[in-house]
Amino acid sequence: MKIHEYQAKEILKSYGVPVPKGGVAETPEEARRIAEGIGEKTIVVKAQIHAGGRGKGGGVKIVSHPQEAEKAAREIIGMTLVTHQTGPTGRLVRKVLIEEGVDIQKELYLGVVIDRSKACPVIMASREGGVEIEKVAAESPEKIIKEWIDPSVGLRAFQANKIGYGLGLEPAQVGKMRSVVIGFYKAFYEKDCLLAEINPLVLTKGGEYMALVFKVIFYVNCLFLHKEIV
Repeated sequence: MKIHEYQAKEILKSYGVPVPKGGVAETPEEARRIAEGIGEKTIVVKAQIHAGGRGKGGGVKIVSHPQEAEKAAREIIGMTLVTHQTGPTGRLVRKVLIEEGVDIQKELYLGVVIDRSKACPVIMASREGGVEIEKVAAESPEKIIKEWIDPSVGLRAFQANKIGYGLGLEPAQVGKMRSVVIGFYKAFYEKDCLLAEINPLVLTKGGEYMALVFKVIFYVNCLFLHKEIV
């Protein structure tokens, strides 16, 4: 089962992983009010559908003023958004996520799936953030770092550190990355996910990590344990 980006980010935030400030809107007027609460910053207006490629289809707009956010929301809400993942019929947009813009220093990828060949989760990370991981795997597999997690033990701190150093981070940044990886994996494990990925996970110019886009798919047979998600 999939959920929207704004819902997924609420889960991630509850595990201590930073996400951009913002909120979800169902009307253009509500989008303006949320943008006003963000303040004098770049504002991102993002269509909320269960598919990727929203930006290429016109479902993501970057603006600089609350009134522009209202205008962008009016253009996006109600549109049928067609992307490479929706098929030719597209998806109707009913909500938009209004978020603060972020000054990006570096874009990374962080994901976790179940490796059925080894019967355990595997965390994958790459310096090629913002790019589809399938493309990286096909063209530059050496750029993907993998760390398998023993389900009986769980993710250990040294494994999270290995991921940070594998990404070429400075020692001062590895500790911050460790807390992100641990919170991210805990969300995956405790919510019984089949897949979770942050793409991109950005390092801001202020030296902080932030999940710009978070995608999660839940294992449907475990949903009876998570009524709040259903």
